[in-house]
Amino acid sequence: MSARTDPWPAGTPCWVDLNVPDVEGAVAFYTSVVGWTFVDTGAEYGGYLIAQVDGHAAAGVDPAMQEGRPSAWTVYLASDDADAAAKLIGEHGGSVFAGPMDFAGSGRVLVATDPTGGVFGVWQQTGMIGFEVQDEPGSFAWDDMLLTDPAAGKRFYADVFGFQYAAIGPAAGEVPGDYETFHVGGRPAGGIGGMMDVPPGTPSHWRAYFTVADIDAAVEAVSDGGGAVLRPPEDTPFGRIGVVVDPFGAQFGLRAPSAGQ
Repeated sequence: MSARTDPWPAGTPCWVDLNVPDVEGAVAFYTSVVGWTFVDTGAEYGGYLIAQVDGHAAAGVDPAMQEGRPSAWTVYLASDDADAAAKLIGEHGGSVFAGPMDFAGSGRVLVATDPTGGVFGVWQQTGMIGFEVQDEPGSFAWDDMLLTDPAAGKRFYADVFGFQYAAIGPAAGEVPGDYETFHVGGRPAGGIGGMMDVPPGTPSHWRAYFTVADIDAAVEAVSDGGGAVLRPPEDTPFGRIGVVVDPFGAQFGLRAPSAGQ
């Protein structure tokens, strides 16, 4: 197990959570698909659940507080100062619609939209760093920003979080021409580009990917659990990857290492 205890560098995706109308259904679905176990943080935190891998935090599941609110995975970026991040978000065309707010002993958090409408979060750790497991089945693997206006998104995230960008090159196989990786501290932290593998009319959003040991079995569990497959698993230079939707409409990606990775 590759466990982490050090805080994530500012700008790095450090946490993800899911809002759902049916927590019990989500627990059953993601236990089957990703292999997580869950811990309830209690009424004080609104019944927020922590998904774990061998006792280490991997993701969160949040009961939906608004009836009719679409279910979605939210990716949070690490910050040394959530209030300063909120100010920069507003100055560069984004909007903060929740927070900054404190979760005692855990973090100071906000949720915002970029100028294209993509929803993301900011996490300033005050006791919980976010992901405590990496490079293992059940851990966060990657994220893509799929934006209706990639150029505007790139400007925004560079101005607010200091992202730098790089083309991924022909060795990566066929990807849209506007897709690039974004880097934090010189290290790739995700991808950014236009809309791909989504139905027409889908708004800007972040897509989280999770590592699984057997992606074909995981995708079968998605279908058995009432979800749907947007992109069947296929081999890529980055592993075997697929894109799916859970029974509540939240899409996410799955990745399994290729032989030798």
